[in-house]
Amino acid sequence: HVQLVESGGGPVQTGGSLRLSCAASRYIGNYALMGWFRQAPGKEREAVAAIYTVGDTTSYAASVKGRSTISQDTANNTVYLQMNSLKPEDTAMYYCAIMRLYGGSWLRADDYNYWGQGTQVTVS
Repeated sequence: HVQLVESGGGPVQTGGSLRLSCAASRYIGNYALMGWFRQAPGKEREAVAAIYTVGDTTSYAASVKGRSTISQDTANNTVYLQMNSLKPEDTAMYYCAIMRLYGGSWLRADDYNYWGQGTQVTVS
């Protein structure tokens, strides 16, 4: 059972940048997809970005595309989310997740198998 630990969140001013990290306890190359989700108070959890562990294909939500970059370091079992030009509407708890097998949708939270505890991002 893999464990995920997110870090890198915190308070940031509008227009600022943050790099979130997600450290996995097992080799991430064993899994199909790594994703980042976020959830603001009173809202549903939404997909932000995802990366296939083999091939590095990435996907982004329209709300962050052009401002964010997802990347991975398979040697260190870590996935990153670089976020730039942050806006107040980016304020949320950010979660890292693993999809074990191919075939699911990167957008669907139910298709992911393992989740971290989250890291809070607050933009003001």
